[in-house]
Amino acid sequence: MPSSPDTTMRASLIALLAFAAGVLAMLLVQGWLPHPAAQPLRTQPSARPAPALLDDAEATALPPDDWPEQAPTPEQVLYTQPPLLDAALARLRPRIPGKPNLYLLAFAGDGTEDVFHNEAEYAARLFTRHFGPTAHALVLENSPDTLTIRPLATWSNLESALDGLANVMDPQQDILLLYLTSHGSEDHTLLVDMDPLPLDQIGAQDLGAILGARPFKWKVVVVNACYSGGFIPPLQGDGTLVLTAARSDRSSFGCGNDSAATYFGRAWLIDALNRTPDFIAAFAQAKDEIAKWEHQERLLPSEPQMAVGKGIAAQLARWRRGLMPGPTVPFQPATQPQVSMAARP
Repeated sequence: MPSSPDTTMRASLIALLAFAAGVLAMLLVQGWLPHPAAQPLRTQPSARPAPALLDDAEATALPPDDWPEQAPTPEQVLYTQPPLLDAALARLRPRIPGKPNLYLLAFAGDGTEDVFHNEAEYAARLFTRHFGPTAHALVLENSPDTLTIRPLATWSNLESALDGLANVMDPQQDILLLYLTSHGSEDHTLLVDMDPLPLDQIGAQDLGAILGARPFKWKVVVVNACYSGGFIPPLQGDGTLVLTAARSDRSSFGCGNDSAATYFGRAWLIDALNRTPDFIAAFAQAKDEIAKWEHQERLLPSEPQMAVGKGIAAQLARWRRGLMPGPTVPFQPATQPQVSMAARP
């Protein structure tokens, strides 16, 4: 019996669909199309051995010789930043209600010199041990020694850390203390370096914009770097105390791998703040101490700078009224080099 037109059309469609399915199956087998179930998964990184044979292009992409052998790869370090920062924020001790609290965020920008790492670690110990339960500390640092335990000191982590602190602070009472230590340039830019990671540098205007976009009413910003006086114009204002290690056109001193602490870090953090919790009085003491060291070494004076915004001195005094300072905190870096008198480029 002859086929009807409908039967013939159905047979043609079935044959066409079968042919198309065959073509798709062949492409999947040969790898031309991704399998629909093969969705990319982002899992916790694990150690990956380097390839046995490398061409020149691959070799230049590997970490430099000073990248720690036992550390995760640079990509893995970047991948772990969000959980590291979340964990650091979660470890902050509870806020003490009914009085101003102070939140230290230490930022050690240059991973090639232990001096900055030493200061950030010491600042956290000093504030949490010496100044009692109303002082809290979070550390961002670039150091080969802390790649798996501390969040990196990067622009992105700085913003994320500030956002995290803003969520736990009382914006009307609590004080943010941002302590930045690194090299500084004549164009007023902080060095942010953990080679070979491609990190963005932070300029004075950048830092002003970062802080200006966040709801901190009371701030103390300490910039310990060469030429750091150039950070004052974009940072100063009501409710803000700005301290810098040098004039806008002067170097500061004491960095280098043969140094345990910078001049400013030693004078303000280690010496003066162990004597007094008054940041402004500690700055005056540190400025005098630094001037004596520079005179002894016949160095061009760095002339640390200060800008006191409306209301911040009174708010810091309210914080100090709730303090019962503990014993002094000794400065004990991992190594004890001779203090360098070299300028900080």
